[in-house]
Amino acid sequence: MAEGWARHLGAGVVEAQSAGTAPKGLDLRAVAAMAESGIDISLQKSKPVGELIGIAFDLVVTVCDSAAESCPVFPGRAERLHRSFEDPPRLALSAKSEEEAMNHYRRVRDQIRDYVAELVDRYRPQG
Repeated sequence: MAEGWARHLGAGVVEAQSAGTAPKGLDLRAVAAMAESGIDISLQKSKPVGELIGIAFDLVVTVCDSAAESCPVFPGRAERLHRSFEDPPRLALSAKSEEEAMNHYRRVRDQIRDYVAELVDRYRPQG
């Protein structure tokens, strides 16, 4: 979801890449939650972080604690930021209905949107 928001909110400013420390494939509930906000992430690929080694990044953002702890070091001048968000798939495990599960995704989706908007505003070139 973070990559989708970064591409949408940072269009023309941000070139977003995302990866997981243990990718499990594209989450269909995440796809649905983002579609509700008008953003199609259905073609995004869940990829291992190792695929991004060697790319020079300006900013590396982690959005879960396990990623912050095991994220590799990216060479160059990459600034690292971390903000932990609850894991919607884990939250959905205890949901009593599909609607309750989706509500977890919607809440986290909106929290991620706000964070990404803050980052895009902070790093947008002035002028």
